[in-house]
Amino acid sequence: MRRKRALRLRLFSSERELSGWTFMISVGFNAAASVRVSNELGAGNPKSASFSVVVVTVISFILSVIIALVVLALRDVVSYVFTGGEEVAAAVSDLCPLLALSIVLNGVQPVLSGVAVGCGWQSFVAYVNVGCYYGIGIPLGYVLGFYFKFGAKGIWLGMLAGTVLQTVILVWTTFRTDWSKEVEESRKRLNKWEDKTDETLLKN
Repeated sequence: MRRKRALRLRLFSSERELSGWTFMISVGFNAAASVRVSNELGAGNPKSASFSVVVVTVISFILSVIIALVVLALRDVVSYVFTGGEEVAAAVSDLCPLLALSIVLNGVQPVLSGVAVGCGWQSFVAYVNVGCYYGIGIPLGYVLGFYFKFGAKGIWLGMLAGTVLQTVILVWTTFRTDWSKEVEESRKRLNKWEDKTDETLLKN
């Protein structure tokens, strides 16, 4: 029992480290997309904002696909970076396709979340994230992992289903956006905050 538990801990540690390293790339693109899109909208450049979204999403996706392919190519040896057990290496190799899919999805979803934040859709993104994670990912992962006895694969597949839905919603919303309208909305928000600032200064 202890041996199996230790094996699972080493397995999840290896997978988490690999996923965490690649996720840091997407986090950087997330921040860049948020700042760039908000700046372009504030400057009244809808075409530049739209172009920035396409560029940052495509670059992040391409990098994620490359990393996922490298992980798949090294699936039998990649775990030895973190641990030396053959059982762990075999388990990691078995789960590497799911890891590769997670890397690709995490190359798109965080970037589009950054775009949405840059557009001022924070509440929308929050609802999508919470709904997909707690409403879809966790319950489905629990059912697949424990009810259908798929174990770690089932839990991971459930979480991936939530991430896929989250990504689809963000892609659909982002690429149907009227960027000229978003420029107008950003100006309204800017004027609203300027009016509030002026009122505060006059009161003081």
